[in-house]
Amino acid sequence: MDMKKRLLFILNPFSGKAQIKNQLLEIVDIMVKAGYEVTVYPTQAQGDAIHKVEEEAEAYDLLVCSGGDGTLDEVVTGMMHRGLTMPLGYIPAGSTNDFATSLGIPKDMVKAANAAVTGKEFPCDIGSFNGDYFVYVAAFGLFTDVSYKTSQEWKNVLGHAAYILEGVRSLHDIPSFRMQVEYDNTRLQDEFIYGMISNSTSVGGFKGMTGKDVLLDDGVFEVTLIKKPKNPIELNEIIASLINLVDDTDMVYSFKTDEVKFTANEDIPWTLDGEYGGAHAEVAVTNLCRTVKIMVPDET
Repeated sequence: MDMKKRLLFILNPFSGKAQIKNQLLEIVDIMVKAGYEVTVYPTQAQGDAIHKVEEEAEAYDLLVCSGGDGTLDEVVTGMMHRGLTMPLGYIPAGSTNDFATSLGIPKDMVKAANAAVTGKEFPCDIGSFNGDYFVYVAAFGLFTDVSYKTSQEWKNVLGHAAYILEGVRSLHDIPSFRMQVEYDNTRLQDEFIYGMISNSTSVGGFKGMTGKDVLLDDGVFEVTLIKKPKNPIELNEIIASLINLVDDTDMVYSFKTDEVKFTANEDIPWTLDGEYGGAHAEVAVTNLCRTVKIMVPDET
């Protein structure tokens, strides 16, 4: 007797103008044709996907989620909490899905569904953040209170930072955080207006802004820290380096590491994958190399 493989499909019904509603039938049909018995679960609230995965995913052979990066983040977090190792398919439905693009997952939802059930497994790095998890970016400062869901293309993230800085009337308007940053036997102490830990070669070191050549499985993060400018000249230097994406300024630190620790005298708010990640005085971030197997198109 042939036991059917079981697939749990978690979707955010409101993501990306709810476009999944028009394609849900076709997507489920693709999953069934690939030999799966499918359970469809529309999330009911923020954080719901975490609980669903924690409580029920263990009984399934394949997880597939559809939504924006926040939904993906929740599903991965649930998997990490329970130590689940089954593959994860991702059907991006957010307004922008930088992470999916990095992995070569098609923007077309039906094609993405196909990759989710017939593709190959890609073991992807995940970030551990004070016991929480993120898939591709943890950040503090500048515009982290403004959700940057408007655009997660990295160039736009940094372009957005430049845009905000250009609009600053006085240097006193920029919130800054005095922090100690420790990594690889190095210790920095400085005042920062922005910091970003990302799993993407398209940020760290600026020079490495290589567009789509992203290594999501190399075991290291790219860290970018922007110092507080003391005068308009320094401010302009930061803006220029962000716009031109060149690291020719002492105002920006960028380095790669698999572990980094931040210590401050006050609680500082962070975002994880664009969602609020709490306020912390101490943060320890570790790269969990090749921890989640994400389904990507099998090009061969």
